[in-house]
Amino acid sequence: MPYSHLNDFPADIRERAARVRLLGLDVDGTLTDGRLIHSDAGTESKAFHVHDGLGLKLLGEHGIAVALITARRSPVVEARARELGLPHVHQGVRDKRDCLRALCAELGLDPEHAAFMGDDLPDLPALGFAGFSAAPANAHPWVRERVHWRTQHAGGAGAARELADLLLAAQGHAEAVLARFLDR
Repeated sequence: MPYSHLNDFPADIRERAARVRLLGLDVDGTLTDGRLIHSDAGTESKAFHVHDGLGLKLLGEHGIAVALITARRSPVVEARARELGLPHVHQGVRDKRDCLRALCAELGLDPEHAAFMGDDLPDLPALGFAGFSAAPANAHPWVRERVHWRTQHAGGAGAARELADLLLAAQGHAEAVLARFLDR
């Protein structure tokens, strides 16, 4: 049975999602709930959602490059990216738009083939550059009103998976992904 929820999305969102070959993601507030947890020993921890992780792996398996682009530096982010097999990890980034632009150039892509998901004001330049911009449901209001699409899930609670599923469906991969797991 074909993916039935794709038609729930407006045509322009489906068209933008169908063109994406690179997904850039902010980390704090997008792949996490935005809280920064510091121990007494000075170590930082973050919680990532397992659904998001599988979605990002599935994107890579279907030809969509995934890049983490974050202003902060954290060994936890590097470890999570390594665990998911994500080769594009950019930490300590002051200008996320320039980073996304450079990734597009490196991969030979036009901006219309890039998507970016972010949740707060520092993400706005990259969101404005990308051909498809998205924000988690709990993004800052000034960000939510300036993106092409908002998820129903919050950052760190499946928002990235929701976007991954939309990209996979818009590019005709949803049935194959589902069949792979049903045929086990």
